[in-house]
Amino acid sequence: MQPPEAARHGESEAAASGPRVLVRGVGDVGSAVAHRLFCAGFAVVLHDRPAPTTTRRRMAFADAVFDGRASLAGCTALRVDDHAALPGLLGARELIAVCTGELAALIEILRPEAMVDARMRKHDAAELQRGMAPLTVGLGPGFVVGEHVDIAVETSWDALGRVITAGATLALAGEPRPIAGHARDRYVYAPTGGRFRTRCQIGDLVKEGEVVASIDGLALGAPIAGMLRGLTRDGVPVKPRTKVLEVDPRGGAGQVAGLGERPRRIAEGVLRAIQSHPSRFGNPRGNEAAL
Repeated sequence: MQPPEAARHGESEAAASGPRVLVRGVGDVGSAVAHRLFCAGFAVVLHDRPAPTTTRRRMAFADAVFDGRASLAGCTALRVDDHAALPGLLGARELIAVCTGELAALIEILRPEAMVDARMRKHDAAELQRGMAPLTVGLGPGFVVGEHVDIAVETSWDALGRVITAGATLALAGEPRPIAGHARDRYVYAPTGGRFRTRCQIGDLVKEGEVVASIDGLALGAPIAGMLRGLTRDGVPVKPRTKVLEVDPRGGAGQVAGLGERPRRIAEGVLRAIQSHPSRFGNPRGNEAAL
């Protein structure tokens, strides 16, 4: 058992770090949310499974799960395997923590003031998450405010970043926003389950049909010519229909790293959603959080 003095020290460190927010999902959206909240003065922990299938890894903190550390737009994320070390690490206000493993145990140690579900599980039913933190925020289709979460943020381009305080988020509909005339045809989805293997890197230029990866020996070719924008990490197990590859048709002129427009605007919406509860959170850095 932790000594009372140590417990009080951990609590004081957590308080000094600013309000604690747990963000679920290390993809580009979850990473942008973590980045924005961290820059606004919040103490942020990202959580995901031990082998995430994230494709836009240079636009996310996902590689911290595999490599122990990752950087994005001037911020650093560090994988923390010993969750008991989180209070001291967050108190230092130097980085974003990335954790895997059992969510309930992490919540018990972290005791977040807010939790954001940024996993973007578009085809799965929304989970009931109210009560898991004083404030719960849902991103993506399927969330009903007051049922699944306390508040939601719209991720559809039609109302991107809008804070939803009553009712449901928009249903999943339509095609991805086109880039240079290409929409869904720039993606590759796993035709079967198995282990994803690749020797390519994000940023590589590819030709249409060029073999980029394989799943248990089944070759996967580039759907169009351009630059690899998204690529699941080599060696990660994937399920059928998992997105594993994305090509930016603009080639060298495309964006494959940094904060994307859509994730950034969603993150701004999350910040507004959390700040809409000033009695709980306020602005950790005064007016800076409202930028």
